[in-house]
Amino acid sequence: MKNKLTLQQQADEVLKRAEEKGVQSNFFFVTTFKRYQVQMNTLNSLEKAIGEYGATVTKEYVKGRQNVCVNPAITEYNKTATAANGTVSTLINIIKTLSNEGEGGGKLQELINSLNE
Repeated sequence: MKNKLTLQQQADEVLKRAEEKGVQSNFFFVTTFKRYQVQMNTLNSLEKAIGEYGATVTKEYVKGRQNVCVNPAITEYNKTATAANGTVSTLINIIKTLSNEGEGGGKLQELINSLNE
């Protein structure tokens, strides 16, 4: 069984592969990768909150009435996970499109390459 990699180790592996493909310093890759790292850190924090408070929480109204409801961290976790899935798809597309091994991206690719020089 493989050892579980930490988020930082996984990030390092992604950067290594991006370097192999020649996109590690591309603006679109860098900004999207940073966004993905923030999303992963947010997911970790939300996961801890869900673990600490559980699936339900007690909400207290102004007059002191209490109501049990779904932990709002679950909704935010699901939203962030969906966004992170979209971000990782974007990262994959950036790597495929801008890869040194790719077939080139025409004028857009030339512009991006000139910006990186």
